[in-house]
Amino acid sequence: MHTTVSPPEQRVVMDDVPWSVYLGLVENSDGRHTRIAYDQGVMEITSPSRVHETESHLIGRMVETFTEEAGLPLDSVASTTFKRDDLERGFEADESYYIGNAAAVRGLDEIDLLIHPAPDLVIEVDISRSSMKKFSIFASLKIPEVWRYDGECVHVYVLNESETYDAVEQSSVLPGFPVSDVPRWLAKWRTTDENELIGAFRREVRTQLADRTDG
Repeated sequence: MHTTVSPPEQRVVMDDVPWSVYLGLVENSDGRHTRIAYDQGVMEITSPSRVHETESHLIGRMVETFTEEAGLPLDSVASTTFKRDDLERGFEADESYYIGNAAAVRGLDEIDLLIHPAPDLVIEVDISRSSMKKFSIFASLKIPEVWRYDGECVHVYVLNESETYDAVEQSSVLPGFPVSDVPRWLAKWRTTDENELIGAFRREVRTQLADRTDG
């Protein structure tokens, strides 16, 4: 088994890991402060930094605020483990949401991707470039849209009919969401109270939505 470690988010990648080992880790996850991804024998364990956690949380709060202001349904599944035994693939996102498919999973204790739809949106904060290509996992589990924040920009990827991802400028899951403005808001967290920051974002979104309605 070969292992590599990459700072600053402390990513550990291991090869030739049996599926049963991965299952054991995710099924005994009480108190675990990590994200685990598994792709047919390759397992990546990430221990998020404070910056990573804060920025992913704030992006999530922006999504939640936008959907509230836009009157859209939402079911947050955060870092829930999503996996397919038949594919031997699984992941835990930084943030993930059901939006268009929120009603299909509302109230469920467990989500089985063989029966239920995948999350509409997955958000990944990837400040130190991941040494594992997670997009193959996302595609095989049919995640419609992935946002990846690299410390400078939010990149939006939409699943196509060939089960690969196309980079796009705007979200299909959240039309009108100000994706390009996210880094501007994230830059404020070191000097601004979080609730104050989200309050200002809410007011700006409210104005943008009103302008769009009036137009």
